[in-house]
Amino acid sequence: MVMDTLQVRLSPGIVEKVDDLVETGIYANRSDVIRDAVRRLILDKLVGIIPNTGDSVKEVKEMRKKLSKEKFNLEAINKLAE
Repeated sequence: MVMDTLQVRLSPGIVEKVDDLVETGIYANRSDVIRDAVRRLILDKLVGIIPNTGDSVKEVKEMRKKLSKEKFNLEAINKLAE
């Protein structure tokens, strides 16, 4: 899988904590720490949005399928950022 590269500026204290996690062996490298943190943030924001009917994997797959078929007005979306 090809991943995008993002540049992130962090305070020295946060970098130290990230390095501590790598040194303990919990994570292989800094990128793994950041990826896990972003995944956890996204999941945390989705809690309560995705209905819990007992089969969350199926629900997420259905939501992705629905979103992949929807037509989006990119011009209107881009105007939101102005």
